[in-house]
Amino acid sequence: MNQNRKRTITPVSGTGTARSNASRKAARAASGEYLLRLYVAGQTPKSLQAFANLKEICETHLQGRYRIEVVDLLENPALARGDQILALPAVVRQLPPPVKKIIGDFSNAERVLVGLDLRSLKKSRSA
Repeated sequence: MNQNRKRTITPVSGTGTARSNASRKAARAASGEYLLRLYVAGQTPKSLQAFANLKEICETHLQGRYRIEVVDLLENPALARGDQILALPAVVRQLPPPVKKIIGDFSNAERVLVGLDLRSLKKSRSA
């Protein structure tokens, strides 16, 4: 990965109806897609690194079966209430149920995989 390339994170928009969001969520759940919501506070180096780490983990372990929504709490702080976000950066696995949450920079792939239940603890210990 080229470290000199500038990264940007695209925030999630608040557009769309609740019904269309619910139907899209149901379709993703049925397809086996993982929906991850990354909460950050601006495009700081820490936020950008957390996004890059999370994306790399997803590319390696979920190849094409994931979507990352980025929520910038500087732009819309009220969105933190829904997922009860108390520290940043944080990622919430919205789909598949149940909801899972972790905080940090996501530099330890094994902890992210176990924390978000993307790979079982038993498998990660035997690897």
